[in-house]
Amino acid sequence: MKHLTDEELMLAVANGELKKLSIIFDRYHIRIYNFFNKMVQNKMVSEDLTQEVFIKVLKYRTSYKNGNFTSWIYTIARNIFSSYYQKQKRERANIIEDDILSSNKTLVTSSNNEELDYLQKSLLKLNEKDRELIIMHRFQEIKYEQIAEIIGSTENAVKVKMHRALKKLKEIYFQSVETNVK
Repeated sequence: MKHLTDEELMLAVANGELKKLSIIFDRYHIRIYNFFNKMVQNKMVSEDLTQEVFIKVLKYRTSYKNGNFTSWIYTIARNIFSSYYQKQKRERANIIEDDILSSNKTLVTSSNNEELDYLQKSLLKLNEKDRELIIMHRFQEIKYEQIAEIIGSTENAVKVKMHRALKKLKEIYFQSVETNVK
């Protein structure tokens, strides 16, 4: 069963073979969790959102029609994140700040800690769409073609958006470093 493609597994799940969902879960839960964790910087929220993705995969399994499975599951994840983001908009700053302070202590203990802090804070200053693109491509290693399918765009448009998002991130990062050096 482990040799089946994601698409074959999901078709089997859609046809009622629910036990095969555990293989899909094993393949994707860490990737989906990491996607959310990079977006919200909160482990508990990331776990909850990841769980919600797989609940929706199960609930809407019959809507899967043999397309690219990675694009399909990340579309679900994006929609869940969008709903979460809208509900938490006002409280978002407090949640992110609390988690950044606690996670930075465990990530790196050397001089890189300060640089990592600047980078994380810079990433959080980007708008949601730019941050999402960088996380999907650079941290989740999703190809441009799949990102285009996930966000409903073209591959070339995604490349342009990614270039612009990285440029913004670079500017924000160096501004924060410069401000703190003075």
